[in-house]
Amino acid sequence: MPVEIERKFLVDHSIWESIEKPEPEHYRQGYLTSDSNTTFRVRVTPDKAFITIKGKSSTIERLEYEYQIPKQEGIELLDNLAQRELEKFRYKIIYAGKLWEVDVFLGKNNGLIVAEIELDAIDEAFQKPDWVTDEVSDDFRYSNSKLSSNPFTNW
Repeated sequence: MPVEIERKFLVDHSIWESIEKPEPEHYRQGYLTSDSNTTFRVRVTPDKAFITIKGKSSTIERLEYEYQIPKQEGIELLDNLAQRELEKFRYKIIYAGKLWEVDVFLGKNNGLIVAEIELDAIDEAFQKPDWVTDEVSDDFRYSNSKLSSNPFTNW
C-alpha cells in the first residue's frame, strides 16, 4: 500500500531570492473532489499529467496513489471537471542527499512559498536548508487542496 510521508515548511523569502535555483516547472492542478477523507487531484506539468488519489491525512502520513495520464486528458479534466484549481512554480532541489520540492504559489496564493520533503519513515532524520523556517505540516490550511478553496491571501 503506497504511503506518503511528507513534511512541509515555510520558506524565508529573502534567503530564497538570494540562492541559486534550478529552472522551475509550472504546475496547474485541480480537484475533482475533496473532503476530509479523500482527495482526487489532477496535475498538469509542462510535459505530463497525473491523477492522484489521497487518503485521509494523519499529520504527515497518508495513503497516496498516483498515475500518469495523457497530458491532453489532464487538461480536459481540469477544464471541464475540476471544482477548484491552483497554479504554482515548483523547484526541485537536492539538499544533503534529500529532494526538497519548493512551491512558489501564483494567483490568489501569491506570496506563499512552501518547501516539502518526502521521507521514508515518520522519524527519519534530515537536514534543513537555511531557507526553510517554520514547520506547517500539522496546519492543514497549507495543503494544496485547502489552498485551492481558501487561498493564502484570504487569511
